[in-house]
Amino acid sequence: MITEIEGIKVGHWTDSVAQTGCTVILFPEETIASGEIRGGAPATRDFALLEPTRTVEKINAVVLSGGSAFGLSACSGVMEFLEESNIGFSTSAGKVPIVVGLSLFDLGNGSAMVRPGHQEGKEAAEVASSTIQLGRVGAGSGATVSKWRGKEFSELGGLGCSTLREGDLIVSCLIAVNASGDIDFGKYPDKIRDGQFSIPKVNPFENTTIGVVATNAKLTKSECFLASQSAHDGYARALFPAHTSGDGDAVVVAATGQVPAEMSTIRSLTTLTVEAAIKSIANE
Repeated sequence: MITEIEGIKVGHWTDSVAQTGCTVILFPEETIASGEIRGGAPATRDFALLEPTRTVEKINAVVLSGGSAFGLSACSGVMEFLEESNIGFSTSAGKVPIVVGLSLFDLGNGSAMVRPGHQEGKEAAEVASSTIQLGRVGAGSGATVSKWRGKEFSELGGLGCSTLREGDLIVSCLIAVNASGDIDFGKYPDKIRDGQFSIPKVNPFENTTIGVVATNAKLTKSECFLASQSAHDGYARALFPAHTSGDGDAVVVAATGQVPAEMSTIRSLTTLTVEAAIKSIANE
């Protein structure tokens, strides 16, 4: 689990009836982060500060939420929780918690009128711990996949996780899979060659796969950005098609800075752990 990395905690708020929720990942102080968006329809909050040239390097929390853009309001509840704990970026007027939000579209399932908000985000932060539930919980509560060929092909998505180790190095991914594409195990090339399948026009249904890759490696912000590019390779290895105009695929890479590591190793493990985390949904 991602909480095998010292100092990381995860909490959920889930409404299983409305089929929506949010997942909060809390990081230890001094955690450095960056990220990248490759989908065409993102819903994010403060993602721009992750760009390597921006001033702030450290991050306190990431919120993965359902509810589309409405769900981004869950971040304010996490900010309140962190402020009450005196955690954040130091300014002349006090500390400002750095909370990045990523949302997926689940309004077509359950109730479109129930979305994670301020209170739900705070509740998820308050219950954050080293124990994680996966599947149809938190941000994965209303997630679906395989919608690109039409809604009649839709299957359940959810929240997946995978962790890889090399010596003391840990690279882990927690991801909410709500893709328009299929969780693909390489079936399409042979089908296309055999004339059994033709690529359809992608239906732009509301989707998005959002996640966090965390590592205990010591990385700079620019190195976190490079690792986030490799994370999207994991998307492409696990989902077909990935990064469509109807997906807001986004990933944050966060490094807690405890273990020296080669960048080539980090990037390879990042690709593989994202792929495995996405494919774990198919085994739920």
